[in-house]
Amino acid sequence: MTNTIEQGQVIEGKVTGIQSYGAFVEIAENKQGLVHISEITHGFVKDINQHLNVGDEVKVKVLDAEESKGKYSLSIRATEDKPKQQTKAPQQKKQASYAANTQEEAPGFNVLKDKLEGWIEQSKEREETYRR
Repeated sequence: MTNTIEQGQVIEGKVTGIQSYGAFVEIAENKQGLVHISEITHGFVKDINQHLNVGDEVKVKVLDAEESKGKYSLSIRATEDKPKQQTKAPQQKKQASYAANTQEEAPGFNVLKDKLEGWIEQSKEREETYRR
């Protein structure tokens, strides 16, 4: 562990404490920083204890370093590759198979257009009823 901690640096550390808002990581002798809950991993983290334990060795990236105040903002997430997002193709296939199975055109604006004329006519009839 080095004595000078700089922004952007990637270093090994040890988890020394866990709170609901983040984990404290020792990054040098008598120096520790905070990994905010949003920087634990990619995706949503409800409970940090499901991802980290006190004593775990972790690789962290220094997001912000205030040497004079002894404050270090750290990220474990920044040292990991972002998981690939699933494309929306499976949903499109599902919609296409639904339309094929029902042997109908997919419902859309044409249905509304056809019904709109009927609704306007009903509205006019009701309006006449109230005027009488």
